[in-house]
Amino acid sequence: MTTEEILTYVKEHPLGKVKIAVSDIDGVLRGKYISAEKFASVVAGRLGFCDVTFGWDMGDVAYDNVKFTGWHTGYPDAQVKLDLTTFRKIPWENNIPFFLGDFVDEKLVPVYTCPRQLLRKVLADAEASGFQAYFAQEFEWFNFAETPETAHQKNFSGLTPLTPGMFGYSILRSTLKNEYMSDLFDLLSMFDIPIEGLHTETGPGVYEAAIKYASVLVAADQAVLFKTAVKEIAYKHGVMATFMAKISEHLPGCSGHVHQSLWDKESKQNLFHDEKDRHQMSELMKSYIAGQLHCLPHILPMIAPTINSYKRLVEGAWAPTTLTWGIDNRTVALRALPGHTKTCRLETRVVGSDSNPYLALSACLAAGLYGIKNKMKLDKEATNGNGYKDLSNGVFPQNLYEATQRMKQSEIAKELFGADFVAHFTQTREWEWRQYAKAVTDWELKRYFEII
Repeated sequence: MTTEEILTYVKEHPLGKVKIAVSDIDGVLRGKYISAEKFASVVAGRLGFCDVTFGWDMGDVAYDNVKFTGWHTGYPDAQVKLDLTTFRKIPWENNIPFFLGDFVDEKLVPVYTCPRQLLRKVLADAEASGFQAYFAQEFEWFNFAETPETAHQKNFSGLTPLTPGMFGYSILRSTLKNEYMSDLFDLLSMFDIPIEGLHTETGPGVYEAAIKYASVLVAADQAVLFKTAVKEIAYKHGVMATFMAKISEHLPGCSGHVHQSLWDKESKQNLFHDEKDRHQMSELMKSYIAGQLHCLPHILPMIAPTINSYKRLVEGAWAPTTLTWGIDNRTVALRALPGHTKTCRLETRVVGSDSNPYLALSACLAAGLYGIKNKMKLDKEATNGNGYKDLSNGVFPQNLYEATQRMKQSEIAKELFGADFVAHFTQTREWEWRQYAKAVTDWELKRYFEII
């Protein structure tokens, strides 16, 4: 729709309001309703939005260690520029108009704490090098027959899964809860999040969805909106959806694999594909993979951002632990899928479903571009068989603190994303670790209460 058509739709919508949202550092959408009249007055300019969005954690507890905002600044309004290209109608909310926004300053300069602006920066680097980046993220998540009230009453323990047992790719289970699954597929597509596939995954009440590929910024928008939309649709069915990376030590974790390819400026030629190569992989694709292998340990918190992320990255649980790549190998970190010229791509399997899509896609693209820029060679042969046993290129940091310290001190991370972003982001991860470190867990009570 043109700008004029969008303005007309908003003006004539019977609800007389618009829903807007921005992403915080954790990928949680923060938003509000504004009147159609207010929208018309800010659509060409900016909208004030409290900068506490980047001054507190996902639980609304204020950071005490970040420079960008805090008690020392008085938490003033930041400026948000609405992006009309993100216009959607929310089908489960009377087709109310919806928009995403970016944080900018008074001169419309991007704010370094804004995840969407960070991806814009990396995308600009790709385009300056003559590439069009096409990405897609897929998600696994658990569904529970609970409400926020019942989950809190149970202290998030002993929750009832939507369906019992381990039954991946089940035709029976998709029939059992067909109304919910059908609504997910249909309503997400109507919300401009095209779904290529939706099925049950192994684990009680686990679903997996693959979102259709798109240009990288659109792909990130679709991914971040997917997570919130799934939760909203689930509410309508008395279901709670969670994108935690690991819900139980006894069950596989939930991935957020990122599929990626680079094309020419006209988006006509897949630059990752080469028919003459023995793996049908171009030298450009090999350098892209080499860049990710080199950079990922330096920027791991961007794709494994929570304490819980590292409970997923364990051996034999369908998530990688080693710095490895392979051809169609699901035990490695980077799974190359050469295939046909139109489908040749790389799947980064380290990414969890708890990731912020803007940061995860920024990390993958920037790391790959680093390899191309520095003409890195993929000297390491593809891993055949069990990637968990291939330690030749090292392993990932083992927890959020270790990964954060490495990123904090990394010149590569600062080169890719800027020193200001790295400082702010790693401070938020240090805060997350501190909140965890002071908590007394159920494991400790069971382990020590009687015996010690």
